[in-house]
Amino acid sequence: MNFKNKVIYQIYPKSFYDSNNDGIGDLQGIIKKIPYIDKLNIDMIWFNPFFVSPQYDNGYDIANFYEIDPVFGTMSAFEELVRKLKEIHVGVMLDMVLNHISTEHEWFQKALAGDEHYQKYFYIRDPKPNGDLPNNWTSKFGGPAWAKFGDTGKYFLHLYDEHQADLDWHNPEVRQELFKVINFWHAKGVKGFRFDVINVTGKDVELTDAPEGVESKFMYTDTPIVQSYLKEMHQAALQDPEVITVGEFSSASVENGVKYTRPEEHELTMAFTFHHLKVDYDHGQKWTKVPFDFAALKKTINTWQVGMDEGDGWNALFWNNHDQPWALNRFGDSGKYRAKSAEMLATTMHLLRGTPYIYQGEEIGMVDPDYQNIDEYVDVEALNAYQRLLKENKSPQDALEIVKSKARDNSRVPMHWDDSKYAGFSEVQPWLKPTKQTEINVANELEHGEIFAYYQKLIQLRREFSIISEGDYQSFELNHPSVFAYIRTYQDQSLLVLNNFYGNDATISIPSKYTTETAKILINNYETNPELTTTLKLKPYQSIAILI
Repeated sequence: MNFKNKVIYQIYPKSFYDSNNDGIGDLQGIIKKIPYIDKLNIDMIWFNPFFVSPQYDNGYDIANFYEIDPVFGTMSAFEELVRKLKEIHVGVMLDMVLNHISTEHEWFQKALAGDEHYQKYFYIRDPKPNGDLPNNWTSKFGGPAWAKFGDTGKYFLHLYDEHQADLDWHNPEVRQELFKVINFWHAKGVKGFRFDVINVTGKDVELTDAPEGVESKFMYTDTPIVQSYLKEMHQAALQDPEVITVGEFSSASVENGVKYTRPEEHELTMAFTFHHLKVDYDHGQKWTKVPFDFAALKKTINTWQVGMDEGDGWNALFWNNHDQPWALNRFGDSGKYRAKSAEMLATTMHLLRGTPYIYQGEEIGMVDPDYQNIDEYVDVEALNAYQRLLKENKSPQDALEIVKSKARDNSRVPMHWDDSKYAGFSEVQPWLKPTKQTEINVANELEHGEIFAYYQKLIQLRREFSIISEGDYQSFELNHPSVFAYIRTYQDQSLLVLNNFYGNDATISIPSKYTTETAKILINNYETNPELTTTLKLKPYQSIAILI
């Protein structure tokens, strides 16, 4: 499958559409909205997990890989969804959480009951001779990465929530069981797989302490054995040339991103990385509120674009997902220039080298909810952060402002379908409160807006122009104070992309070859095309792509 000219849409099922009015989105709700999906004209949908789960980590704690959680529907509903999406030529990508499982999973429960066969599925260790935990690793969610293994006196490893037990990939039986899961869903017609935190599966057998001053994540992230595991997985479950795969690679280097996605390695199709979404962290700390560092944003994206291009790796391109506040609030203008900055951000990402992902609601310019009280948030990470900020002597108001800027609930808010009480998502109080839906909703956008139509155009351009889907990347005027510019090249063509990231006019000098009669403006998010001169003035949040 030519994944390079595809665009993938992400659906967070819990928040897409509630068909049975229990306040939670479901599979039948997605089926009901297929005409809308068809209108957008994307190629594949990545669904966040809807497998059986106690939901300690929003479904990323899976208790049964083979069944749909009843809150989302049934297997027959899933099969209907796959079938109806296939009718409009849209593929299905499922989230495979293979590093860990829920402690309610049958494997863990059998291990807990004393079954030695299943105990070998996990990292179960004795405490140190002095009674300390097996090592000094910390959980990604805070606190130690070890929890008591029943009343055995031993501990089990959990890099994430204490209800998520890490699987020991050194055990070949574990790997074979997980590959069977992939094959099961592939047989159901699934043509895409997103592998959650897959680059932390390569823990060492010994699990030694992290040296003083070294973060424990460096002890288990991107170790060489991950490459071997991915090759084995590809051989066992991913041979179908129609299948598209993407790995979630937190903290990965460009060098490893290339290795994971270079076609001749036979591992994965593309890589999700997150470095560009940390440029509004003060000194690397998420729970802070500072303006984004534009120079760092450009430098980070450029580094990955250049490195992956030179190494023949492939990027998954995105601004938004279920774990991030809306990019419009972070890098655009959610008020006066909401439409223009939404289109500018879309242009920046969609014309890069890689496969673009659109997160539900991005295509109508959704923005962070305007919650007035910490009690309106649901996500445990945000609630814990608020308490931690108070302990750091932040005022309740300051702590709330920081949480408002970074909470994962920002993008998990129910999809805004219309301006009714519950945003057309449900007829009852949703699991998370929608706000700002009076103007920003699908009905209003399709009738009066311009963002959705602009996304349609970007998707179509990727299909029509090989320079977008296949071309190389090079930087242009990387140090410009307000414009992110780059050049794509393919055969004898060249595409100059100019994106003004600010609400003021910006001037940039461009080579004369982009001002000749043969130069063509491929896309412009303002109605009137500017005269192409070597000194080009961009309007606030304007994006222009010039093809020669």
